[in-house]
Amino acid sequence: MNYFFSIFCLLSVGFTSYSQTFYDTNTIQDIRIVFAESNWDALLDAQASGAGDYIPATSVTINGTVFLNVGVKYKGNSSYNPNNNKNPFHIELDTYVNQDYQGYTDIKLSNVLFDPSFVREPLAYSIVRKYMHAPLSNYANVYVNGTLRGVYINSESITKKFVISRFNSNDNAFFNCSPPGGATPSSTNLPNLAYLGASSASYLTAYEIKSLTGWDDLINLTNTLSNNTTAIETILDVDRALWMLAFDNVFVNLDSYIGKFKQNYYLYKDANGRFNPIIWDLNMSFGTFGDTGIQNLTSTTAKRNLSHLNHATDAAWPLIVKLLAVPRYKKMYLAHYATILSENVTNGAYLIAANSLQTLIGPSVQADPYKFYTYSQFQSNISTDVTVGMNTAPGISNLMSGRNTFLVAQSDFTATKPVISNVLPSIAIPVVNSTISITATVTNTNTDGVLLGYRANKFLPFTKVPLYDDGLHNDGAAGDSVYGGLLPVNSIATQYYIYAENNTIGKFSPERAEHEFYTLNATYPKIQAGQLKINEIMAQNTATISDANGEYEDWFELYNTTSTTLSLDNLYATDTATNLLKWEFPSGLIIAPYSYLTVWADEDLTQAGIHANFKFSTTGESALLSYPDGTIIETVTFGQQTPDMGYARIPNGTGNFVIQSPTFNANNQTLTSQDFEISKQQLTYSPNPTTGMVSIKNGLSPINSVSVYSVQGQLLLENTYSNQNEIAMDLSHYTKGIYFVVVNQTTTLKLIRK
Repeated sequence: MNYFFSIFCLLSVGFTSYSQTFYDTNTIQDIRIVFAESNWDALLDAQASGAGDYIPATSVTINGTVFLNVGVKYKGNSSYNPNNNKNPFHIELDTYVNQDYQGYTDIKLSNVLFDPSFVREPLAYSIVRKYMHAPLSNYANVYVNGTLRGVYINSESITKKFVISRFNSNDNAFFNCSPPGGATPSSTNLPNLAYLGASSASYLTAYEIKSLTGWDDLINLTNTLSNNTTAIETILDVDRALWMLAFDNVFVNLDSYIGKFKQNYYLYKDANGRFNPIIWDLNMSFGTFGDTGIQNLTSTTAKRNLSHLNHATDAAWPLIVKLLAVPRYKKMYLAHYATILSENVTNGAYLIAANSLQTLIGPSVQADPYKFYTYSQFQSNISTDVTVGMNTAPGISNLMSGRNTFLVAQSDFTATKPVISNVLPSIAIPVVNSTISITATVTNTNTDGVLLGYRANKFLPFTKVPLYDDGLHNDGAAGDSVYGGLLPVNSIATQYYIYAENNTIGKFSPERAEHEFYTLNATYPKIQAGQLKINEIMAQNTATISDANGEYEDWFELYNTTSTTLSLDNLYATDTATNLLKWEFPSGLIIAPYSYLTVWADEDLTQAGIHANFKFSTTGESALLSYPDGTIIETVTFGQQTPDMGYARIPNGTGNFVIQSPTFNANNQTLTSQDFEISKQQLTYSPNPTTGMVSIKNGLSPINSVSVYSVQGQLLLENTYSNQNEIAMDLSHYTKGIYFVVVNQTTTLKLIRK
């Protein structure tokens, strides 16, 4: 893997780039929309009832930051009404101009039509985020043309930006599991994940596709769920699905998969081929919508007593029926259910959070000129039922205190639960690519009911293997309630959890697994001489390769000659044998097998990338790699250097040094001098800077591969091509900044996304 990422220090696998500032639950956002037209409401109504296009706003100001020429439209199905003075908004900052606020471009503002308490949606999202990926949510005071329209719920939109931040990809199958035209009592085709045959036409009215392709993936999911449940974990993140079903049931969120319309969730297929459910639209949680699809729960008492196994035998809800029919999945569901109940309801945490939110927004609600309920109803709906159109919004504590009483009395939850304690690795800080033992004390469990789940990074599925209490798996004596097994340590931070079950219910440790987990931090073995080589040196660079700041600087290239990843922790580089500890490599820096890492030798320690605190002399000197104990693993001494020529090993990694055209971050035998010059002259790319699309051309040779890296070295995109001399890339979904594009693993281009 000869990739440009080795120029930078990768401190973790993957990334989470989203910021919570715009969705900070402790602050109320200020959003001001300005339309040039005084009849803006009529224009928005016309689009809402027609094409649904955006209306250009002259400006939208968010917390004092002004954005010009912004797309705005009304959103919602049942929450929108042309006669309302307070309709929900969808603001798209980049409809006409490439711009964003803290990385966000889509802003969804709900009008709180169905919630007198004003807390249901932010409260519910804050709870579900403990257990699975879900939108951030808070409040915003919204003004139009200087007039306050009221306080809105501001919830993160589930877009490609959302999924790339949570699942590290955004170009796979992606569905909004709600009927595109909105569900109605007469709707017959609903997104219940039933298998409807192999034709995508059968699914079009139930699901809204958000990706370019994906119908075959969705059909495969429904077919597997209905007809081959034993393989369901290969195509669905079952753990997230169980968390979603448990959450919806605990909080009587029936405008969801578990209710009449089986809707209001998204499915995104990650890079591992598994669909991930994402909860959406929680404004009618805590019992406001009461129709289960089998019966309409019209009283708060009926909602309190909703069965925790609702729809477990109802064929129209195959996700529930098929998963809960698997004994292990049912016990995992009950474990998750019990965790949600104890962490939020039984202990009263939901009520503390609800009251806190009401305290925050009380003055804004009181000032809201177009709220749908009185301020008195706002205050009382925490405890008292309020009529909401044809429904009733139960007093939240009235509903949940009674619901807790009902649920904790159910036999599934009065049953003795497994107890997991003393979860211990046999080696506290193991070496990467070793195998250790994990033990845990587990009681009240079946002999074959204890599992270890583990993975190398947070974007991979967990591998689940049994633990044993037989005296043969480093578990002590047989039958002593200490279970043990082997854990392969294949990364610097292995994530793991323990699961146990008995005949009734399961238990996880930590209890929020798989969303939370234990982390076992490892180290790499010390590098031995010959494993890491100084492969190339550039001591007089005037016009060949520039760093991230566009400067032509000295550099040296390292090459990993082994089949294992090497860690540069505690390793030093220097240009003089009299000071072996001159510059320490950044902590966490690694080099993949048979890969390269290039360091700028320019003394510019504050610049992006990896920069050493020394420069090379063009008249010759040394380059050394060593450890603090005095062990030197590599020494290269060179003489007078030629401007813009590399001092490189031939053969790559093992041979003697020769002076040749530089092969920055690539095999030293990859290019001849003539090839290098031709490639440099013929490779063109434009526009740069760009707002989105970039064309890359090579007039004389094909483009076989392109990789895109952030300035921090994060691999963002990797594509291969077949005999193409021109390709187009879309960077519009990336945030503004500098990106590096590596063509054919040899030539690096710097692109600016403006």
